[in-house]
Amino acid sequence: MKQLTAKEVETLLNEGKKLNIIDVREVDEVAAGKIPGAVNITLGLVEFRMHELDKSQEYILVCRSGARSGRATQFLESYGFNVINMTGGMLAWEGKVE
Repeated sequence: MKQLTAKEVETLLNEGKKLNIIDVREVDEVAAGKIPGAVNITLGLVEFRMHELDKSQEYILVCRSGARSGRATQFLESYGFNVINMTGGMLAWEGKVE
């Protein structure tokens, strides 16, 4: 499983990179703040919404601590998606939130 730290993701965003970030936390958790531009697909819905994702794109998965996004990363990887888990999750995020 490929992984990036929260700091590495923040650096990529600050460099102007266009990232596809999927936040797998629950709606009430995301309401408290998410990485700008992140799309919320809760862990329980990843299986049912993966048809919305493009296998030619790279996706960074985020949750609160990195555990749920790790599970989502492994799941999507098993279906051939190019996915990266953000270790430490939002607990480690020090960048901007929206």
